[in-house]
Amino acid sequence: MEIDFKRGSIEHTPHGYARVQITEKSKGTKCLVKEGDSEILEIGAGKFADMNLRKFIILCRSIVSAAKANKSKKIALQFDRTSELFKNLQAVPPEHISQLAAENFEMANFEFNVFKTKPKEGWNIVEEIFLYGKSSPSIEKAVKKGQEIGRAVNACRTLSNTPGGDITPTSLAQAAKKAMKGLPVRVTTLHTKEMQKLGMGALLGVAKGSSEAPTFTILEYKGGKGAPVVLAGKGVTFDSGGLNLKPSNGIYEMHMDMSGAAAVIHAVALAARLKLKTSVIGLIPAVENMPGNNAYRPGDILKSLSGKTIEVLNTDAEGRLILADALTYAKRFKPSVVIDVATLTGAALSALGLHASALLTRDDNLAEKIAQDAETSGDYVWRLPLWDEYEEGVKGTFADLANAGNGSSARYGGAIEGGMFLWQFAKELECPWAHLDIAPRMTAAPQDELAKGAVGAPVRLLIRFIEQWKP
Repeated sequence: MEIDFKRGSIEHTPHGYARVQITEKSKGTKCLVKEGDSEILEIGAGKFADMNLRKFIILCRSIVSAAKANKSKKIALQFDRTSELFKNLQAVPPEHISQLAAENFEMANFEFNVFKTKPKEGWNIVEEIFLYGKSSPSIEKAVKKGQEIGRAVNACRTLSNTPGGDITPTSLAQAAKKAMKGLPVRVTTLHTKEMQKLGMGALLGVAKGSSEAPTFTILEYKGGKGAPVVLAGKGVTFDSGGLNLKPSNGIYEMHMDMSGAAAVIHAVALAARLKLKTSVIGLIPAVENMPGNNAYRPGDILKSLSGKTIEVLNTDAEGRLILADALTYAKRFKPSVVIDVATLTGAALSALGLHASALLTRDDNLAEKIAQDAETSGDYVWRLPLWDEYEEGVKGTFADLANAGNGSSARYGGAIEGGMFLWQFAKELECPWAHLDIAPRMTAAPQDELAKGAVGAPVRLLIRFIEQWKP
């Protein structure tokens, strides 16, 4: 998509461009009005006095989705901070408004059509947007940055949407390497023998049920001299549940159980592309969780890279096992902060619905920082507790830890339980740590004004965090 700035009035828009008109009609109202030879797309934003950043993000997406619905390939928009629409956003820098607009134009223009036959008339996308109104070099730079971020989110969505038959642990490692092409990022992939030598027994245990070999990919971007930000992304390329097989209504879309890995891959690539002055490490533990002849069993005991032993109570609680080894591996980089990202639990979805990822951390300052960046970026989070009272629930009977809840409270608080299990490994880090359970944001919600499928969370949050992080 091309986004161009134009001087003058939108009334002078060239023929062939649909003019976008934002009105105070009910939010979500969209219609095409003919005015002579011109087309006007009317978009209802609700009362301008109620506008805020959250509503602005959805409005930007609505503009593109309305254009696509009306087959408008080129649109023009009066993009002017002095309009009534922006009165409530006067405290927000115009550069950030411009960046957000570009990000969300790109996100709304995305369709996952890799496996579709291209129609004769071409794909239904917006090719060009003219922005009329005041501009400056800083605003134009912000728009270009927003487009880069939007494209990175869309690349993450493409990877997450790819079927499990086409993305295996090996091809996920290859996809990570491809994403770093031409960027100053060192890519290293560990294979089974190397992981055995290191002692990654938790990760290797999960992988045993599949004929697809596991991988562990390390992405290293050296953007600065200080201690790096380490991101770890869950890379379960298909999650059948293992021997604790998922039911039919729970197994569909489990090719997206590597969405955390996809987000980390494209956040690292974006940090390098934007030339951020912070070093970033991405860790991608990748497995396929299948019920093959050699599959790990309920009752098995795995020895993790940390030396802690883990009693397997449920083979469908596999993401925390591979992340446990990743968190221990992160120690060797002496990080300033570690954030893991995972579609970890359905319980997070039950707790929060479709609009926010779960945030779990023992560090209040880090929680506040992530929450602020989440609100600013549009990748929203909500904090759940990691109190000492929950720790008893992850202790094992015959091993140090259990990978699923036990005892009378096992039915409850599954998202907290997953975070508390990871904390048993993260507490050995000499830096702040946070866990993002992105299961609620694995796929787009109906109100998101985005295409069905992966939503690309939390790439926007991660890049904002990396950019703003000060140890």
